[in-house]
Amino acid sequence: MSQNYCDCKCGCVAISAVASFIIGIIAAALTFTATITITPAFLWVAFGIAIVYLLATLVSSAFIRTAGIRGCVCSTLPALLTGILGTALSALVLLGVSFAATSVLGAIIAGVLVFFLSLTVTTTACLVKCTLGCADCDD
Repeated sequence: MSQNYCDCKCGCVAISAVASFIIGIIAAALTFTATITITPAFLWVAFGIAIVYLLATLVSSAFIRTAGIRGCVCSTLPALLTGILGTALSALVLLGVSFAATSVLGAIIAGVLVFFLSLTVTTTACLVKCTLGCADCDD
């Protein structure tokens, strides 16, 4: 039976948030130790990915609404939008302010950027799972 309300709770979003948090902490630690660096090219690509995801989400939300997809999409979209907007804002902060390669603040903001970028990607997988038939959301 198709649900038209936001009553269904998928566990996929929580798993993607925890996985993204772990990835963000690892990225911050690697940035602080200068094992990886965040280049302006990566920041522009991350910003571009966020803008493309935002446009795709706006366009596809109209199709999802008219198709009468299950209600578990409602629990996925806020996390996806949080990831998109967080990616765009943290990329702009890192583009606007240059940090030393091993500064603590730069590593934290780089970790936040990687957290939001991975949240965007993993939540997109949750959104695809929910639109194709959310198995975790049985009545």
